Amino acid sequence: MNNIVHASELLQEFKGDSFRNRVSELQASFCGAGADSAQGLILEHKLGQELFAAALLIKHNSSQINEVIHTLGILIALPGILEHGEKVTSLSLAAGNTGKGFDLETSHRIAEFTFIEWQGGPEVIRQNKVFKDFYFLAEADTDKQRELYAIGTSHVHAFLNGQRGLPQILNGNAKLGNSFRNLHGDHTKPFKGDKGILFEDEGDRQDRV
Repeated sequence: MNNIVHASELLQEFKGDSFRNRVSELQASFCGAGADSAQGLILEHKLGQELFAAALLIKHNSSQINEVIHTLGILIALPGILEHGEKVTSLSLAAGNTGKGFDLETSHRIAEFTFIEWQGGPEVIRQNKVFKDFYFLAEADTDKQRELYAIGTSHVHAFLNGQRGLPQILNGNAKLGNSFRNLHGDHTKPFKGDKGILFEDEGDRQDRV
C-alpha cells in the first residue's frame, strides 16, 4: 500500500457517514463470534490487510500534521497581513515551537496564530490555549500592535466574552499561571476579554473582540 489517494478512499468507505455508528455496528456484529464466523464477518464487512495497511499509511503521512497546518497557515496569511513597508523580523512556524517569543514578529506587530478546530462542546483545552496566547500578547513589553489570529471567530468571541473563572484557566498551564499571579496576584473573578484581532477561514473578515 503506497497510494495515499486509494488509502483515503478505502478509509472513507470504511468509516461511512459516521465512524461512531460504524464502530457500534462492528461491535454488535462480532460479539459472540468464533474463529470461523469472525473470518466470515471480516469478509462481509470488507475488512482485512489492505484496509489496515491503508490506515497505517494515512497515519504515517499525518505525523506532525498540526505543525504542517501551523506552518502553512501562517505563511499563507502573510500576504494579507503585512502592510506596505512592513517586514518580518521573526517567525516560529511549527506548533509548539518554543524557540521564539511569538509566532510572528514584524517591524509593526507581534502575533499569535491558533488553528483550532472547534467542536462546539465545553472546549476547555482550546479555550485555555486561546487565553494563553491572548495573555502573553497583552503582557508583552512592546509598543508594536498585538494580534491574535484564530479560525472560528464566533467560538473565540463567545469565550472572550464569557464568564469562566480565571483559576480554572490558569491551573491548566504552570507557566501561564505563575506569570499571571506574579503580575496580578491571586485573581478569582471571571475573565472577560478586551481586545484582540481574529480571523475565520473561508474567506473571511477580520473581527475585533
